Amino acid sequence: MTGRADRPRARAYLGIGSNLGDRLAHLQGAVDGLDAADGVEVVAVSAVYETDPIGPEQPDYLNAVVAVDTTLTPRELLAVGQRLEAEAARVRGERWGPRTLDVDILVYGDVVVDEPDLQVPHPRWRERDFVLAPLSDLGYPGVERREWIGVRSTGLTLRVP
Repeated sequence: MTGRADRPRARAYLGIGSNLGDRLAHLQGAVDGLDAADGVEVVAVSAVYETDPIGPEQPDYLNAVVAVDTTLTPRELLAVGQRLEAEAARVRGERWGPRTLDVDILVYGDVVVDEPDLQVPHPRWRERDFVLAPLSDLGYPGVERREWIGVRSTGLTLRVP
């Protein structure tokens, strides 16, 4: 059986967001938790942006994008993200509702996954300025800096472990 250490490394980009509680602490916890996970190394983190919510009336979000190198499969990386959400006491309720922490796999190398509970690349990442702005910080190919709608620079940063 092949272990994770024997697997090739992939570059993945994860969107992280929070609009409940100590939003910045939730984002930093996600970055730290990703880096502490077996088979995941955080290599870069975008600036933090404040963004208008999508959906029902709720507080504004803080959003960022984390670039990781990983030997995990997309499904294993999803499980890490869901564990971090649970540790931040995320309650899954209404679609696009408020949350302490949201972790989404945006892109995983050139891998495509189309399953009911996992779609990679994220099906709407190119439509969301709160994803595109931080991706542009990280120099993601094909994402150029421009005026972002509903996205405000905060001057806040997250520590890369």
